[in-house]
Amino acid sequence: MGWLGETVDSIKSLQIRQVLTQGVSLGMIVTSALIIWKALMCITGSESPVVVVLSGSMEPGFKRGDILFLHMSNDPIRAGEIVVFNVDGREIPIVHRVIKVHERQDTGEVDVLTKGDNNYGDDRLLYAHGQLWLQRHHIMGRAVGFLPYVGWVTIIMTEKPIIKYILIGALGLLVITSKD
Repeated sequence: MGWLGETVDSIKSLQIRQVLTQGVSLGMIVTSALIIWKALMCITGSESPVVVVLSGSMEPGFKRGDILFLHMSNDPIRAGEIVVFNVDGREIPIVHRVIKVHERQDTGEVDVLTKGDNNYGDDRLLYAHGQLWLQRHHIMGRAVGFLPYVGWVTIIMTEKPIIKYILIGALGLLVITSKD
Protein backbone atom coordinates (compact mmCIF):
# COMPACT_ATOMS: atom_id res chain seq x y z
CA MET A 1 0.00 0.00 0.00
CA GLY A 2 2.89 2.30 0.58
CA TRP A 3 3.43 5.40 2.66
CA LEU A 4 0.12 7.08 1.75
CA GLY A 5 -1.89 3.99 2.64
CA GLU A 6 -0.11 3.67 5.97
CA THR A 7 -0.81 7.33 6.72
CA VAL A 8 -4.53 6.90 5.96
CA ASP A 9 -4.66 3.79 8.14
CA SER A 10 -2.87 5.68 10.91
CA ILE A 11 -5.41 8.50 10.73
CA LYS A 12 -8.31 6.03 10.85
CA SER A 13 -6.85 4.29 13.89
CA LEU A 14 -6.57 7.48 15.95
CA GLN A 15 -8.90 7.53 18.86
CA ILE A 16 -11.01 10.54 19.72
CA ARG A 17 -9.07 11.03 22.93
CA GLN A 18 -5.76 11.29 21.03
CA VAL A 19 -7.22 13.81 18.57
CA LEU A 20 -8.61 15.93 21.42
CA THR A 21 -5.30 15.78 23.30
CA GLN A 22 -3.37 16.89 20.24
CA GLY A 23 -5.91 19.65 19.53
CA VAL A 24 -5.66 20.97 23.10
CA SER A 25 -1.85 20.83 22.94
CA LEU A 26 -1.83 22.82 19.72
CA GLY A 27 -4.25 25.34 21.22
CA MET A 28 -2.01 25.75 24.27
CA ILE A 29 1.03 26.38 22.08
CA VAL A 30 -0.79 29.05 20.05
CA THR A 31 -2.22 30.66 23.19
CA SER A 32 1.21 30.69 24.86
CA ALA A 33 2.74 32.39 21.82
CA LEU A 34 0.04 35.08 21.90
CA ILE A 35 0.52 35.65 25.63
CA ILE A 36 4.28 36.00 25.18
CA TRP A 37 3.75 38.47 22.31
CA LYS A 38 1.33 40.59 24.37
CA ALA A 39 3.72 40.53 27.35
CA LEU A 40 6.57 41.71 25.10
CA MET A 41 4.34 44.52 23.83
CA CYS A 42 3.73 45.66 27.42
CA ILE A 43 7.37 45.37 28.47
CA THR A 44 8.83 47.13 25.42
CA GLY A 45 6.10 49.72 24.92
CA SER A 46 6.11 48.88 21.20
CA GLU A 47 3.15 47.64 19.16
CA SER A 48 5.58 45.28 17.43
CA PRO A 49 8.50 44.33 19.71
CA VAL A 50 10.22 42.23 17.03
CA VAL A 51 10.57 43.03 13.29
CA VAL A 52 12.42 41.53 10.35
CA VAL A 53 14.63 43.67 8.10
CA LEU A 54 13.14 43.18 4.63
CA SER A 55 15.52 45.16 2.41
CA GLY A 56 19.19 46.05 2.07
CA SER A 57 18.65 49.75 2.81
CA MET A 58 20.40 49.52 6.20
CA GLU A 59 23.48 47.60 5.07
CA PRO A 60 26.16 47.14 6.21
CA GLY A 61 24.74 47.57 9.75
CA PHE A 62 21.66 45.39 9.30
CA LYS A 63 21.21 42.93 6.49
CA ARG A 64 18.07 41.55 4.94
CA GLY A 65 16.76 38.80 7.19
CA ASP A 66 18.08 40.20 10.47
CA ILE A 67 15.59 40.34 13.34
CA LEU A 68 15.45 43.59 15.33
CA PHE A 69 14.23 43.93 18.89
CA LEU A 70 12.41 47.20 19.53
CA HIS A 71 11.76 49.32 22.59
CA MET A 72 9.73 52.51 22.79
CA SER A 73 10.26 54.85 25.72
CA ASN A 74 9.29 58.44 26.40
CA ASP A 75 12.90 59.59 25.98
CA PRO A 76 13.39 62.05 23.13
CA ILE A 77 14.40 60.56 19.81
CA ARG A 78 17.94 61.55 18.83
CA ALA A 79 19.77 61.78 15.52
CA GLY A 80 21.70 58.58 14.90
CA GLU A 81 19.14 56.24 16.46
CA ILE A 82 17.68 53.46 14.36
CA VAL A 83 13.90 53.51 14.41
CA VAL A 84 11.11 51.45 12.90
CA PHE A 85 8.23 53.53 11.60
CA ASN A 86 4.94 53.27 9.75
CA VAL A 87 4.02 55.56 6.92
CA ASP A 88 0.39 56.44 6.25
CA GLY A 89 -0.82 54.37 3.31
CA ARG A 90 1.83 51.63 3.67
CA GLU A 91 1.36 48.32 5.45
CA ILE A 92 4.97 47.30 6.02
CA PRO A 93 7.07 49.17 8.60
CA ILE A 94 10.43 50.65 7.59
CA VAL A 95 13.75 50.37 9.48
CA HIS A 96 15.95 53.47 9.02
CA ARG A 97 18.24 55.84 10.91
CA VAL A 98 17.17 59.25 12.22
CA ILE A 99 19.33 61.89 10.49
CA LYS A 100 17.62 65.09 11.66
CA VAL A 101 15.49 66.05 14.63
CA HIS A 102 13.28 69.14 14.48
CA GLU A 103 11.64 70.49 17.63
CA ARG A 104 8.55 72.60 17.11
CA GLN A 105 8.86 75.84 19.07
CA ASP A 106 5.11 76.22 19.61
CA THR A 107 4.35 72.73 21.01
CA GLY A 108 7.75 71.29 21.89
CA GLU A 109 6.91 68.16 19.87
CA VAL A 110 9.75 66.52 18.00
CA ASP A 111 9.63 65.65 14.31
CA VAL A 112 12.27 63.44 12.72
CA LEU A 113 13.72 62.83 9.27
CA THR A 114 15.07 59.38 8.44
CA LYS A 115 17.34 57.74 5.88
CA GLY A 116 18.51 54.23 5.11
CA ASP A 117 22.27 53.88 5.64
CA ASN A 118 22.61 52.34 2.17
CA ASN A 119 20.32 54.89 0.45
CA TYR A 120 21.45 58.00 -1.40
CA GLY A 121 18.89 60.48 -0.05
CA ASP A 122 16.52 60.95 2.86
CA ASP A 123 13.13 59.22 3.17
CA ARG A 124 10.83 62.10 2.22
CA LEU A 125 9.92 60.25 -0.98
CA LEU A 126 8.79 57.28 1.14
CA TYR A 127 6.58 59.37 3.42
CA ALA A 128 2.93 60.08 2.64
CA HIS A 129 2.26 62.69 -0.04
CA GLY A 130 3.16 66.15 1.27
CA GLN A 131 4.69 64.81 4.49
CA LEU A 132 8.17 66.16 5.25
CA TRP A 133 8.75 64.80 8.77
CA LEU A 134 7.73 61.83 10.90
CA GLN A 135 5.85 62.53 14.11
CA ARG A 136 6.11 60.42 17.25
CA HIS A 137 2.95 58.44 16.43
CA HIS A 138 4.63 57.12 13.27
CA ILE A 139 7.51 55.59 15.27
CA MET A 140 6.92 51.98 16.39
CA GLY A 141 10.13 51.68 18.35
CA ARG A 142 13.90 52.03 18.53
CA ALA A 143 16.21 49.16 17.66
CA VAL A 144 17.89 47.90 20.84
CA GLY A 145 19.28 44.57 19.61
CA PHE A 146 19.31 42.15 16.71
CA LEU A 147 19.76 38.54 15.65
CA PRO A 148 21.44 38.13 12.27
CA TYR A 149 19.79 36.04 9.53
CA VAL A 150 17.05 34.49 11.74
CA GLY A 151 14.32 36.42 9.92
CA TRP A 152 15.01 34.61 6.66
CA VAL A 153 12.45 32.00 7.72
CA THR A 154 9.75 34.69 7.62
CA ILE A 155 11.01 36.16 4.34
CA ILE A 156 11.10 32.78 2.58
CA MET A 157 7.61 31.84 3.78
CA THR A 158 6.25 35.21 2.64
CA GLU A 159 7.94 35.24 -0.76
CA LYS A 160 7.46 31.54 -1.48
CA PRO A 161 4.09 30.56 0.06
CA ILE A 162 4.34 27.01 -1.30
CA ILE A 163 7.11 26.34 1.24
CA LYS A 164 4.81 27.51 4.04
CA TYR A 165 2.07 25.10 2.90
CA ILE A 166 4.53 22.22 2.57
CA LEU A 167 5.81 22.84 6.12
CA ILE A 168 2.28 23.10 7.52
CA GLY A 169 1.31 19.88 5.72
CA ALA A 170 4.41 18.07 6.94
CA LEU A 171 3.82 19.21 10.52
CA GLY A 172 0.18 18.19 10.27
CA LEU A 173 1.15 14.71 9.10
CA LEU A 174 3.74 14.46 11.85
CA VAL A 175 1.15 15.34 14.50
CA ILE A 176 -1.43 12.98 13.07
CA THR A 177 0.92 10.01 12.68
CA SER A 178 2.65 10.41 16.03
CA LYS A 179 1.27 8.17 18.74
CA ASP A 180 1.69 8.41 22.49
